Amino acid sequence: MTTNQQLRTAVIGTGHMGRHHARIYSELSNVDLVAVCDLDEARAAEIAKSANTKPITNHLDLLGQVDAVTIAVPTVYHATVAEPFIRNNIPVLIEKPIAPDSQTAKKIIDWAAESNTIVSVGHSERFNPVVLAMNRMEVKPRFIETERVSPFTFRSADIGVVFDMMIHDIDIVLNLVKSRTYKTHAVGVAVLGPHEDVANARVSFDNGCVVNLTASRLALKTHRRIRVFSRDAYLTMDYQNKSGLAVKKDANLDLIRMAREKDYKDLSQLSHADFGKMLKVEPLRVPDVEPLKAEIESFLNAVRTNTPPPVTAEDGLAAVQLAEDIIAATKEREWQL
Repeated sequence: MTTNQQLRTAVIGTGHMGRHHARIYSELSNVDLVAVCDLDEARAAEIAKSANTKPITNHLDLLGQVDAVTIAVPTVYHATVAEPFIRNNIPVLIEKPIAPDSQTAKKIIDWAAESNTIVSVGHSERFNPVVLAMNRMEVKPRFIETERVSPFTFRSADIGVVFDMMIHDIDIVLNLVKSRTYKTHAVGVAVLGPHEDVANARVSFDNGCVVNLTASRLALKTHRRIRVFSRDAYLTMDYQNKSGLAVKKDANLDLIRMAREKDYKDLSQLSHADFGKMLKVEPLRVPDVEPLKAEIESFLNAVRTNTPPPVTAEDGLAAVQLAEDIIAATKEREWQL
């Protein structure tokens, strides 16, 4: 394929995420959105009308009619829906998480390997402009702290907050740390149902990096933040506001040298000073990019060039495995209400 070849696409599942996939496909050049599919005929018709395409209710009708598909059905059905496309060598973009458990995720990877089919996973936060800005700095983290909290949306009540929300940060952390060996300690509490609504995990990786992850869907306000500490810089990022700051070691060598040359009595004489103003802080350049659009474009580029997508099925499996380990750890010391 050429890099600008027309691709026939479809979206299977027209819920919260599926409708956005349909909108973006319908707006892209060199893309023909041939259909949207949903078991709910009325909902499929509604989304099809807004995306200027046709509605269908059986995803198998798309076989032989498309070059790539998005699968945005509930997580428990990801593998069932994806299998016929993968086995027919039709690339799939599966919304996050790739599967409800690691065993099912491994099956998807096996099918893709057998048929040599591209499988990408919808960890769209990987394409958030603040994450892209952080990646450009090529930091080697020693400590990471993430916070992802929001009011309850009454969606995804069939899963806990780890698979619902923390999974975003798990993928980003694994991409930053570049390690798959770790020890996990975690706590969680279920308030509104059988699954955890609040969770905190501390993950110690074998390369020395330590990560603290917090997620809650019972907060009064929405916050999505990450702080990264490395030997050379400190970064703080706000996903929601698409903003970030960096404090680089090499830009503050004079302040560090001064502090090291003084003893505690000398330093106490600076108690009236404003430490924040003494630091050289660099705002991070954050481009105005819609993460989901960037994700879909990267998937289609992988299809056209027959190259691995930025977020692979193996990445999706790694995120599910760590999520499972965190949930298992919460059950070892579950909070009681």
